[in-house]
Amino acid sequence: MSADEILLDVEERMEKAVSVLKNTLAGIRTGRANPGLVDSLKVEAYGSPTPIKQLASVMVPEPTQILIRPYDVGTIKDIEKAIQASDLGFNPSSDGKVVRLVVPPLSTEVRRKMVSRIKDVSEEAKVAIRNVRRDGNKSADQAQKDKDLSEDERDDVKNEIQELTKKYEAMVSEAATAREKDVMDD
Repeated sequence: MSADEILLDVEERMEKAVSVLKNTLAGIRTGRANPGLVDSLKVEAYGSPTPIKQLASVMVPEPTQILIRPYDVGTIKDIEKAIQASDLGFNPSSDGKVVRLVVPPLSTEVRRKMVSRIKDVSEEAKVAIRNVRRDGNKSADQAQKDKDLSEDERDDVKNEIQELTKKYEAMVSEAATAREKDVMDD
């Protein structure tokens, strides 16, 4: 493996770790309604679990309400069941055309739990990034053994991997801090 291939692989995998973190953070409740709260919801419709995005449009008409408008009104009961079965804690109400979710304000205790969850998720992302660093360093060592890289080139690759690690860990910290602020503010 060449130095460029190793670095490209490392950067792509670190980018994925940050992307997964951002998607997870979007699903963590704040005091405001957010379409990301129901994005990960799978609805048992047409005989298979289907992401809610494929079955309905999700809107936020006001800060405390999520409006789900199914493309096929026949799936409205399935959407309600999926919301009730989820751990979101919302009680859906329907008028036959749309499903409304009222997002209640968060108590201080719940907010602290959310912040704790954010810290856990961000630490998992940092661990994933460090695992990518370890794999990249192993690849660099192997490339040197295979005579694809000189010792100096291997050291340069390892230094660049370390710089990427710092960059992506900082991105994780920024995203987590911003989400914690969202959760604690209302």
